[in-house]
Amino acid sequence: MADIAIAPETLRDTIAAALGDKALNLEVALNEVVLTVSPADYHGVMQTLRDAPGCQFEQMIDLCGLDYSAYGDGRWEGPRYAVVLQLLSVSLNQRVRVRVFCADDELPVLPTITDLWSGANWYEREAFDLYGIVFDGHDDLRRILTDYGFIGHPFRKDFPLSGHVEMRYDAERQRVIYEPVSIEPREVTPRVIREDNYGGLH
Repeated sequence: MADIAIAPETLRDTIAAALGDKALNLEVALNEVVLTVSPADYHGVMQTLRDAPGCQFEQMIDLCGLDYSAYGDGRWEGPRYAVVLQLLSVSLNQRVRVRVFCADDELPVLPTITDLWSGANWYEREAFDLYGIVFDGHDDLRRILTDYGFIGHPFRKDFPLSGHVEMRYDAERQRVIYEPVSIEPREVTPRVIREDNYGGLH
């Protein structure tokens, strides 16, 4: 393993040389290299990042879904769903963050990368379960956190906070049953501080 991490600007230039025009955006933000790629180039770019000299990102350490529909107080005009990954090169002591947007908001689909990093398996299942992002080629894409009969994807911004159904144990039937939600949505009123000098020195 390299003792000292290289400068993020140097890594950015190395990745730019390896990817050519397949990097939609490549920048250093908060001292980290951030790469955005198109869904069409996603799998090929990930393989290049794993295998290319100077990159050698042997480990995919995180993958999560995102719903941008309420981003910027609703002013976001780009695609709705994205996947963000964190890659680590143990041998070169460097990291990169990769973001890829799904091409279709109605059916968000990306190719699986489980053939590149087997550890992506459960992460992709989580993104499917919580956001409804489908990973084409995944050999066991099913829910991992919610129940098998769960309706919808709970991390989507338009998913109701109370959900669609509630479950309880029915003593007569001696099993768990599902019923429509019976609770009323609660309106959250922000706390208002009325003192003029609250928290200030008197």
